[in-house]
Amino acid sequence: MIAILKHGTTEAQQEHLIAWLRRMNVDVHISHGQEVTILGLIGDTSKVDMELLSSLEIVESVKRVSEPFKQVNRKFNPDDTVVAAGGVKIGGGHFAVIAGPCSVETEEQIIFCAQAVKDAGADILRGGAFKPRTSPYAFQGLKEDGIRLLLKAKEATGLPIITELMNIRDLELFAEVDIIQVGARNMQNFDLLRELGKTDKPILLKRGLANTLQELLMSAEYIMSSGNQQVILCERGIRTFETYTRNTLDLSAVPVLHELTHLPVVIDPSHATGKSRLVPPMAAAAVAAGADGIMVEVHNDPVHALCDGAQSLTPEQFAQLNQRIGKIREALQ
Repeated sequence: MIAILKHGTTEAQQEHLIAWLRRMNVDVHISHGQEVTILGLIGDTSKVDMELLSSLEIVESVKRVSEPFKQVNRKFNPDDTVVAAGGVKIGGGHFAVIAGPCSVETEEQIIFCAQAVKDAGADILRGGAFKPRTSPYAFQGLKEDGIRLLLKAKEATGLPIITELMNIRDLELFAEVDIIQVGARNMQNFDLLRELGKTDKPILLKRGLANTLQELLMSAEYIMSSGNQQVILCERGIRTFETYTRNTLDLSAVPVLHELTHLPVVIDPSHATGKSRLVPPMAAAAVAAGADGIMVEVHNDPVHALCDGAQSLTPEQFAQLNQRIGKIREALQ
């Protein structure tokens, strides 16, 4: 349920109303928009008399929200959420390019890649320290040493960093990480999501390879309901009957999610296609579709990469892609 307050409502009147609602054991989420203030009522709202609430002098209207996701819902917050990390903004007209290798391999490799993507115009450095792999025999990442090397690359270039957290017990290692990534396989690890909701760090939440958009939004709801409002959604391809590409990139997710939620939406064309030659056209399509950012894998030597070399761009290819993206964004504006 949402209550839209009339223009000119004083802070004292608003606080009095909120206190009354909370006495009915209803949590209240406050959204201050450019035009109106919206109170989102979360929990068991059956005790709230809609007619009584709508009759109050300061209330413009009252509506029930039928969707199961509440705080994520654009009805609760009509203005786009802007997530800030390390001086970079994502959402609300702010576009971010996230780039870097799939895995951190050596100090020389990650610092070289970091400098290369920065020179080509990247805003945020990505790099995997903990790697969820299908095979237990595949490279699992450098783990704590990988975080340490990412921080060295951050110090060398000034780029904020994003890397994936697989287990909440490793959270203390992420103290200086700017954005925590939740991978596709952990999208419905609800215990992990709840704990991340207690942090103050931006969370990039990837859609599971077999999950619906509503399930993605419900996972984001787990994070936000625990207190963390800084959530970025990421479409990285879903599993279909098509086998030519690694996954099927669902670009329709961009406008649909923007319709349903106020959270920023980022596209990962690298994991979606699995083939480096397909990354630039799909990244360009993502920009044209209205994405708030892209996440691209870039490696200095893709042929010898320890992880996902086939879908990684070289620094030169990434620089060309970023120029192309800039032209598309200019044309859209």
